[in-house]
Amino acid sequence: MADSFIAEARREQIIKACIDTLEEIGYANISLTKIARKAKISTGLISYHFSDKADLINHTLIYLISKQLDFISEKVVHKNTATEQLLAFIDSSLIYQETNPNNNIALIEIVFNAQTPDKVAYYRIPDEEEDHLYTMLKDILIEGKRNKEFTRDFDTDVVAIMIQGAISESMLKSMNRFTFDYRAELNKMVMNMIK
Repeated sequence: MADSFIAEARREQIIKACIDTLEEIGYANISLTKIARKAKISTGLISYHFSDKADLINHTLIYLISKQLDFISEKVVHKNTATEQLLAFIDSSLIYQETNPNNNIALIEIVFNAQTPDKVAYYRIPDEEEDHLYTMLKDILIEGKRNKEFTRDFDTDVVAIMIQGAISESMLKSMNRFTFDYRAELNKMVMNMIK
């Protein structure tokens, strides 16, 4: 039991070093040697835990997605109404981006630069797995329509895509460059659209 805990802690240390290295030098310049240097461990130790660079990148992508999902879910699950859940979803999504800039950059670097063994960029791979954040958001909108908190005059897919787009776009801009409260404005705009 202790060995598996230590191995898991070491894997997380390596993944976090991978995230920091991606943020610093980008995907094109990353190597196991540079990640090992960042983690202050040997390259051989990385190879013990991950079969190769692609395996480490894939585990890093899964880690990034699960961290974001866990953060947002924790804020949404305790809310009682669809309106409260929707506002919590938007707020926690933006807070996550503000407080985890390295994760955002690493995620972008992986999605837009990593490739499958067949040389297909990750962003071009059809979504075969469920996007849990999108599903959570869509379920909130459906529940709000069902219980009449929200108007029935909107398409849940379109609104969910618009909200996620507005959230994602803010990731590409420094929150310090906004001269207004982006969260408040986005919340107001979404509520005007669905109430």
